[in-house]
Amino acid sequence: MTILHGFILGLIEGLTEFLPISSTAHLVLAGEWLQIPSSEFLKTFEISIQLGAILAVVVLYWKKIWSSWDLVGKITAAFIPTAIIGLIFYKIIKNYLLDNNYVIAAALLLGGIILIWFERYHSRKISGKSETNEGANVDDQVESISYRQAALIGVFQSLAIIPGTSRAAATIIGGLSLGVKRKNIVEFSFLLAIPTMAAATGLDLIKSRSALSALGGHDFIIWLVGFGVSFLTAMLGVRFFMRYIQKNDFAPFGWYRIVLGLIIFGWLFLK
Repeated sequence: MTILHGFILGLIEGLTEFLPISSTAHLVLAGEWLQIPSSEFLKTFEISIQLGAILAVVVLYWKKIWSSWDLVGKITAAFIPTAIIGLIFYKIIKNYLLDNNYVIAAALLLGGIILIWFERYHSRKISGKSETNEGANVDDQVESISYRQAALIGVFQSLAIIPGTSRAAATIIGGLSLGVKRKNIVEFSFLLAIPTMAAATGLDLIKSRSALSALGGHDFIIWLVGFGVSFLTAMLGVRFFMRYIQKNDFAPFGWYRIVLGLIIFGWLFLK
């Protein structure tokens, strides 16, 4: 694995982590298409550079987080069901689904179809209303999400244990279906990523501590490049997404997922 590989994977992680297109799918496929040899370091690298993306959200939202213990409580309420379900199915996902490209392609394809269908349904449901031009009020703040909604969003998020599903897509669709405003669920998805990704990354790193102990020299430089690029591009990705949703829906991401899923199926068929 080279420094260029580290840069590319860091770029992919940062740009895709908070979009509803599955960063896991992109990292796994990029590793194969770049012909990076499978190794414990590669697995540890792909897991640990998520910390860069987490740090980006902390830097961007730390004032909002620490100024509202109520919001912290709601993030915790959403994290608990995800943690329980994730721990129950951790070994199954890790051993049988994580590196299965057919599962990834199917999840991308199905998730894209659901995202497009849901946007059309949701658009009809709120026809004649605007989520972005109603003026500032309490409902325009992420804190307006109730504890019940938060817990159910956590259940939706747990679907992302299936590779290719996308944590962001699961939480966004879940939030919208519960009546949460577009801007609020996207922000909540960012904030919920902090404990969710930190816990998932921490668990994987504990399991891979032998690879961590061997991390040094050239490998450490590669990791540092991936971490730094992930952090910087995640900040750009978060800001882009928040601007994007002001005037656009999620359907283009659904079409992207469908196209990518079909490309992967074609590649697997010809492989």
